[in-house]
Amino acid sequence: MANPIASLAHLARAGFVLAQHGVRFFPPGTPVPLLVRLGSWVTWPVRVIGRAFAPASARGTAPIAAAFTRLGPSYIKAGQFLAARPDLIGQDLAGDLASLQDRLPPFPDARAHRVIREEFGHPVDTLYAELGPPVAAASIAQVHKGRVGGRLDGDPAAGRPARDVAVKILRPGVERRFKRDLSSFSLAARTLEAIYPPSRRLKPTLVVDTIAESTELEMDLRMEAAAISEMASNTADDENFRLPDIDWQRTSKRVLTIEWIDGVPVSDLEALRARGFDLTALGTEIIRTFLRHAMRDGFFHADMHQGNILIDNNGKVVLIDFGIMGRLTGREQRFLAEILFGFITQNYRRAAEVHFWAGYVPEHHSIDVFAQALRAIGEPIMDRPAEDISMGHLLGQLFVYTELFDMETRPELIMLQKTMVVVEGVARTLDPKLNIWTTAEPIVRDWIERELGPAGLLKEARKGAGDVGKFVGELPGILVRAEQTAERFANMARDGIRLDDATVRQLAREQVGRERWLHAGVWAGALALIVLAVGQVL
Repeated sequence: MANPIASLAHLARAGFVLAQHGVRFFPPGTPVPLLVRLGSWVTWPVRVIGRAFAPASARGTAPIAAAFTRLGPSYIKAGQFLAARPDLIGQDLAGDLASLQDRLPPFPDARAHRVIREEFGHPVDTLYAELGPPVAAASIAQVHKGRVGGRLDGDPAAGRPARDVAVKILRPGVERRFKRDLSSFSLAARTLEAIYPPSRRLKPTLVVDTIAESTELEMDLRMEAAAISEMASNTADDENFRLPDIDWQRTSKRVLTIEWIDGVPVSDLEALRARGFDLTALGTEIIRTFLRHAMRDGFFHADMHQGNILIDNNGKVVLIDFGIMGRLTGREQRFLAEILFGFITQNYRRAAEVHFWAGYVPEHHSIDVFAQALRAIGEPIMDRPAEDISMGHLLGQLFVYTELFDMETRPELIMLQKTMVVVEGVARTLDPKLNIWTTAEPIVRDWIERELGPAGLLKEARKGAGDVGKFVGELPGILVRAEQTAERFANMARDGIRLDDATVRQLAREQVGRERWLHAGVWAGALALIVLAVGQVL
């Protein structure tokens, strides 16, 4: 059971550090509880002195980011979580926390070796032919470069050539520290809700519970290995993407061993050019990789910053560090596809309808009025240069706007939006003029054709039909919906994407052939349905 006295002591220290960095959580003009105002007056000298003697490394950093870094791993992770939730803490504070860097000094090799021995019951030299010093250190774990040669008894790699591996090791004692700090966070959240009723709208207790659940998963490295394995299964046929192999025999709760991949970080533009890579093509592929994972698979890497993306020797995109992952249900995948399709084609009515279909906007609101609100978001960007448009920021505006329509916060969609902002930023370092709409269009189109075209409708009908009678009875509706899908693609060719005239002409030319195929597919799908139904009867 948590000790409230100890929690208060930890909170007092945190409050002192935050005050020393001049952090304020209440915007000007916001009613502030008397207790907080008193604390602000008492700590005024501390803030003045703290700013005067702040370390050079903290200067130029947002005060709250510098304070959280000083407070350690738990606060760094909490800050990263809050940075992804501007709906809870506001855009300004989220922006300040976005600069938070998850980097800490490494712990000694001797302690890393002790963790490995405790996890596997073997000395390091019987598991790894080599284990070098740490190459990266963060708040929860650090990574070493190692080498394995199949020397562990029963190792399936025995006899295989030695190979390089990346060994991720949890910080000793990090679980205990997180548990202590999360207990303090919980006390602070409950107290804030009790003494400051306006804070209840932000659900601080629920936020702390979510952080606790997230970090508990992140501190079990078997879960990270499972995430790599799941994504590898999803992407087995993706030509321009790869993931490191997992060494399951050298993986446990506190140690993860995976293939070491030599690659160039996407931040090193000069090295990429020196190897002859097409930076524009790489930027496009990174955007499409993310959209495939989110839209097609419903499972995406939610921390795709520059340090976690490499380009291997064959020009393939490689992701590393799978501690933070995002999931979308089938409903959310369709929501994403339909929203992007609606904005691309300027079909705001359709984009509005999908909000209501998904249950994100209560039915007592008007679809037409909501479509008008979406038009207010979409139209201002249509005449801007393509490189000035961010899909992530567009979704962010959408989520802010929908507060007027009682749309509940969807954490998974907020994570998606924040990741998209980061991915777009990475892609535009490679190609500053990247057109996000034309880059995304093939992925959105493929999803619409696969899930809402004849093949998708056939799959849906077979899944939903409990007997032959129902299966055949749904056929007229299936044909109508498939025709509507064809019409929507025709509208896309007709209305186009006004951001890029050349792209519109190309899409229109492609659409002529695609429309013929789709109409033929409708009737082919109908014939297949009839054959299958007759076959079941016979």
